[in-house]
Amino acid sequence: MNIIRDTDGLKAYCDAAREHDFVCIDTEFMRETTFFSILCLVQVATVEEEAIIDPLAEGIDLTPLKELLMDASITKVMHAARQDMEIFYKICDAVPGPIFDTQIAGMAIGLGDSAGYGALVKARLGINLDKGARFTDWSRRPLSEKQLTYALADVTHLRDLYPAVLEELEEKGRLKWVMEEMAQHSDESLYTFEPEDAYQRLKIRGTKKHYLAALKAAAAWRERQAIKKDVPRRRVLKDDAMYDLAQQRPRTIEALAKLRGIPRGFEKSSSAQSLVDSIGAAIDNADDYAPPAPKVRHMPPSLGPRIEMLKTLLRLRTEVEGIATRLVANAKDIEQLAAFGDAAEIVALKGWRREIFGQDAVDMLRGKIALRLEGEHVVAERLD
Repeated sequence: MNIIRDTDGLKAYCDAAREHDFVCIDTEFMRETTFFSILCLVQVATVEEEAIIDPLAEGIDLTPLKELLMDASITKVMHAARQDMEIFYKICDAVPGPIFDTQIAGMAIGLGDSAGYGALVKARLGINLDKGARFTDWSRRPLSEKQLTYALADVTHLRDLYPAVLEELEEKGRLKWVMEEMAQHSDESLYTFEPEDAYQRLKIRGTKKHYLAALKAAAAWRERQAIKKDVPRRRVLKDDAMYDLAQQRPRTIEALAKLRGIPRGFEKSSSAQSLVDSIGAAIDNADDYAPPAPKVRHMPPSLGPRIEMLKTLLRLRTEVEGIATRLVANAKDIEQLAAFGDAAEIVALKGWRREIFGQDAVDMLRGKIALRLEGEHVVAERLD
């Protein structure tokens, strides 16, 4: 097993990897007690050689890995790439690419919603993965042979899967669909932590400017504290405290201490006053500081039957096509479609999704398609 613990070894491997069209990549990391993920291992595999990179090895310089990740001529094959990409973005200070996510690809070839790596390997290679080392503390050294073998399997099987999955997508004419989905990985905003945008992670429960300004200020304050201390947001204050702060808008330490969501004794901390000051300044400047109120589209009554019919039609159409329902429309899409029909602002009414499901869904809502039982099966019938 090739374990890379020095810069020269890493450079040699990455130079060799750049001679190929694709490289399979996975990571092992820890994030339970930190804001930013601690990168503990990087597993890589080309058609010729696999290796494990130890980013915690003393003196190792990850520059060759960064150059490999940013090489636009090489496809980086990953499974459920979102968290890996967040880590690589922090390393590279840019979004690596191009990316091929086999989880998305699995959804497009009929392996169900959010196809797990184990399910993909079992379905396509007939191999049951050993999950015995799943809960390893990857930051500890030394790691056992069993743990390293478990980690490496995440890319060795991926290497075997990728060509066949790619071929299947091309044969079915679905590669374009998958590439459209994977393009979302290139959105830099997915991997940045701008404090002033942190409120967007919360469910906005009010529309008044003072509420919105206070929520934005509280979330931004928490984000800055979490980044500064490198701790999870919940270790600073939980989400419930954000809503209390936005609703009550304390101007003093005494008022802060009375909030239900604020931990007892927090008002005595060195940072409590800065939180109160941030909220006060936001309220005083609410006209300029508050984010726009979320658009509220009032839902018509009695949507239940329409929603259930649309769900059934979605299942019928995706079963025929052999793709995951979630790749076409999610629960929120269905709700919006039931409420607003062709005026719904959802991706299910655009591009290939409209061809597969969206147009039929609109037609059914207009009475042009009916669902009926044929024996034990539900069928969709177009009406003249």
